[in-house]
Amino acid sequence: MKSNEFYTFWREAVLIKGSVTPIVIFNVFVFGLIAAIICAVDHYIEDVFQVNLGLEVGPHEIAGAALGLLLILRTNAGYDRWWEGRTLWGGIVNQSRNLALESLAYGPKDKVWSTELITWVKAFPYAAKSSLRSEKELGKFEQLLGISEAKKLVASSHMPFYVSLKIAGLLRSALDKGVINAFAFAQMERERSLLIDHIGACERILKTPLPIVYSVKIRRFVAIFLITLPFALLHQMETDWLVPLVIMLVSYPLVSLDQIGIELQNPFYKSSLNHLPLDEIAESIEKTLQEMLASSEKE
Repeated sequence: MKSNEFYTFWREAVLIKGSVTPIVIFNVFVFGLIAAIICAVDHYIEDVFQVNLGLEVGPHEIAGAALGLLLILRTNAGYDRWWEGRTLWGGIVNQSRNLALESLAYGPKDKVWSTELITWVKAFPYAAKSSLRSEKELGKFEQLLGISEAKKLVASSHMPFYVSLKIAGLLRSALDKGVINAFAFAQMERERSLLIDHIGACERILKTPLPIVYSVKIRRFVAIFLITLPFALLHQMETDWLVPLVIMLVSYPLVSLDQIGIELQNPFYKSSLNHLPLDEIAESIEKTLQEMLASSEKE
């Protein structure tokens, strides 16, 4: 167990894929270069004019603590959005299963109706995923629904709503024919409505990013802190040429935390690091519902 933990620690410590390092490394070198220029200018001015550009380190100690707090708050705000997105997709998993289970248990003993309803329920998570990622591909829809229905679905302005409307129509037709009672209809309609509620909440996250003023002020604070920090470190070490290295070591976690907050605020796009595995979740729902349908047909 300990050997596994040792391996996991070092594997994740040097892992590049899924890390913000490739995104922030350029800025880290830029801050190091700025520090090197400041050191060179300081040496020149000190040699020519006998003036020391060094500052007291005290203000930066206080500012660093405040900056760390701001970055933590930003990261937490991004993580809250990521976790809410995952919670909502957990609800989509649950409501899809509940709707399928109730339709098989309380719906009409009609194989055609059951298969059609389960098929549309299986299509919902794929429609939700495509809607959140602005994808308009037939792909899985053609496999599930056939080319005609797949084209209509992809052409619709809101794919999850289109699927939900199809499910509602099937439930209503069963109620009108008297093959399900009002109580069962109400229960299944509730699950269907919750699916729309969940996708609506996901769209709220998608369309309401963190305020730009929040990002601008924090990044401005980071830039000012890292650009002025070399002045506080001048003549604090055996050689001033260690200052650029120290600045890069300090800037790496600061700009990384800032970027992590950016990456977490949109949990749906594939371009975001550690985006939610919507493809895998949708496939898991499809597999479960298919097994439920196959099991019901054997009874």
